[in-house]
Amino acid sequence: MAVAIGLIVFGLTFALGYPIAFGMIISSIIYFLISGIDLFTVMDVMVIQFENQFVLLAVPLFIFSAKVMNNSKLTDKLYDFAGTLVGPVRGGLGHVNIVGSMIFAGMSGSELADVAGIGTIEIKAMKDAGYDGPFTCAVTAASAVIGPIIPPSIPMVIYSMLSGASVGFLFLGGIIPGFILGGVLMLLVAIVSAKRNYPKKEWVSLREFVRIFIRSFLILLAPVILLWGIYGGVFTPTEAAAVICVYVMILSLFVYRTLGFNGLYKVFIESVLNTGFISFIVAGSLIFGYMLAREEIPTLITKVFISLGLMGSKWMVLLSLNVLFLILGCFIDVSAILLIIVPIVLPLVKEAGIDLVHFGVVTTFNLMMALGTPPYGQCLFITSAVSGTPLTDVIKEMMKFLLFETIALFVITYIPDTVLWIPRLAGYKG
Repeated sequence: MAVAIGLIVFGLTFALGYPIAFGMIISSIIYFLISGIDLFTVMDVMVIQFENQFVLLAVPLFIFSAKVMNNSKLTDKLYDFAGTLVGPVRGGLGHVNIVGSMIFAGMSGSELADVAGIGTIEIKAMKDAGYDGPFTCAVTAASAVIGPIIPPSIPMVIYSMLSGASVGFLFLGGIIPGFILGGVLMLLVAIVSAKRNYPKKEWVSLREFVRIFIRSFLILLAPVILLWGIYGGVFTPTEAAAVICVYVMILSLFVYRTLGFNGLYKVFIESVLNTGFISFIVAGSLIFGYMLAREEIPTLITKVFISLGLMGSKWMVLLSLNVLFLILGCFIDVSAILLIIVPIVLPLVKEAGIDLVHFGVVTTFNLMMALGTPPYGQCLFITSAVSGTPLTDVIKEMMKFLLFETIALFVITYIPDTVLWIPRLAGYKG
């Protein structure tokens, strides 16, 4: 009875438009009061859970490094370098958009950082070159999905906290899926660009290419340092995030001198605000998860799947969960799905014998697609606002990109080696 009331309160707060974290905390407190549980238990749960999640320290560090990159205009140099690689083909700026996101993904770990940072540069450049506004927005929103798939990845850090899966192997598992997604999107861009006769850039001279490469070289080293440090045993993923923060600060302040100390102060403030928001959500999810676990809701979900015959194979379970996440992503915030739904289905995943690293990458891929799905897709709103393109036009253009993203999702779902091959080379035994 108590858990039913708690869930009803949570649903009401969500329906009324209150922040998701507020709904989780209020509904959990009501559950504790009705159940006669001391409210100090709430504090104990949050303190103990946070204390045991050292990996969560990586989240604010990746947020900070992404904001430094954006505010110091280092993303401009990444964009220029991407342009030398794929700009001269038909629809070249669309390909640059995707490749730029893939490169930036190696430093930010955040899809919204991609859209707000390099995405604004890409949108302006494409529109100035004569590309349609809806197509420009759709490419930018779709390519931003790559950000949390290619390491580092803030959602994978949070999934690691929830599941206990190694964040290092999760990062490795996202490399091939990220390139698959990039390749699929570039294929679509090539098809559309040929059909609409979009422009292409001229090839740059070898001398110009070398100049741009040298100017971008130190920035391109960031993901190399990150991955070499983690998988070379030099530092943990959390320590790697700190190293990247220091590295991009040095580049911004002293090497390229594109960010002053006043700008750095602004970055600190923005990062603290974003981190506080995420921490509030995580704290709410911890006590909400405690309520669900205490009432054995995950076990109940597993029994329902068994009764419906969905436990016949792990492939059926993966199909069911993929469909569930795709539907939920249209209406519910990604953070809520990750922090509420994923812990509930994890026992089901383990029961079905699904590898946790594989499931983590598939889930991250799936949930990031939600940022481009109407009516809740945040990337759609951002690109529409930045470009001045009507949201309905952006959504219409986005549909074909979502179709191609879904194809890529099912490839990595049903060919596990696309996720697990690189982690196994690094010693993963799953």
